[in-house]
Amino acid sequence: METFFRTHAYLVEHTDLPVRRALMDEIDWRQPLIGIKGTRGVGKTSFLLQYAKERFDVRTRKCLYVNMNNFYFQGRGLADFAREFRQQGGEVLLIDQVFKQPDWSREVRRCHDENPGLRIVFTGSSVMRLKEENPELNGLVSSYNLRGFSFREFLNLKTGSHLPAYTLADILYHHEEIADSILRQVAPLEHFQSYLHHGFYPFFLERRNFSENLLKTMNMMLEVDILLIKQIELKYLSRLKKLFYLLAVERPSAPNVSHLAQEIDTSRATVMNYIKYLSDARLINLIYPPGEAFPKKPARVMMHNSNLMYAIYPNRMEQTDVFETAFQNALWAYHDVRAGDRHATFLVDGRRFRVVASHPRRIQPDVSYALAGIERGHGQVIPLWLFGFLY
Repeated sequence: METFFRTHAYLVEHTDLPVRRALMDEIDWRQPLIGIKGTRGVGKTSFLLQYAKERFDVRTRKCLYVNMNNFYFQGRGLADFAREFRQQGGEVLLIDQVFKQPDWSREVRRCHDENPGLRIVFTGSSVMRLKEENPELNGLVSSYNLRGFSFREFLNLKTGSHLPAYTLADILYHHEEIADSILRQVAPLEHFQSYLHHGFYPFFLERRNFSENLLKTMNMMLEVDILLIKQIELKYLSRLKKLFYLLAVERPSAPNVSHLAQEIDTSRATVMNYIKYLSDARLINLIYPPGEAFPKKPARVMMHNSNLMYAIYPNRMEQTDVFETAFQNALWAYHDVRAGDRHATFLVDGRRFRVVASHPRRIQPDVSYALAGIERGHGQVIPLWLFGFLY
């Protein structure tokens, strides 16, 4: 136990998030069992350590961070460790990468049941379906999602500002005033292209080649997160990788499932399952028509965020595809994003939006336009960058 406390103290001391994540204030930290999911690379470990740093003095030993990568837990159950921590006065146990622990959901349930008063916060992959696949936690765990940087968070980091987030209704009905207030402090367009290229994943702050680091992270999502959690045999990894590449290099469109099945030498049903796994891993987003969902075929398959596009095929991108990807990535987390119609790129909560690279010649009366390349909009025309202020 002493070794874990020393490691905890060292990690907390050397943690200093450059920008405070919005999720920190959205979580009700009083809940006894909290699960934080997120795709690899978005900063879940740093998030846990920042919470510990903000809320607990390490000298009190009331909060402890542990990582399931530690081989110690291969020989001793998590529940036994939690009991010892609680007996020594521990109050909050932070468990990182919980899915690395065999039979993790039952172990977490034991931690909860056998240690009244102990609060448990654990992180896991976005591929995990906490409640659907782990009935023993259903009704007990409060689940949250940590996402990559929004453009607002990226801009605050780059400029040292403290710009607030806005609701979609705020942006729709007050975007001119909001843009004016932001423009008095920063120049968003000077940073927007950098955000599209490398601003979603916090590890762009590291002194390493961002694209190479992102490619490594993407491979880890496929090789560890999907294969391990979904229990796919290693021999099928090449098929999964090829499918992801084929989806990535196509312009956003409805997948030709029969063609993809032939290309990777598998069945249509397996292709659809793989597509869902890639979506759960936050490598792609599936855009469905209104009223439809998996297992039906999506109307469009898009990259989860524009950083992935630049890493995979920087010389083949259409700029409009980048802008549409940025728009849907900004909105999908808190809103229902659906395929649009002839005049709209997307339906968001039933409202029609069109993402455009140049000013539309004709304004449709019931369409809101997300226009790239402008600092300030007017009427139904809203700057694309401003949708990056939703969180």
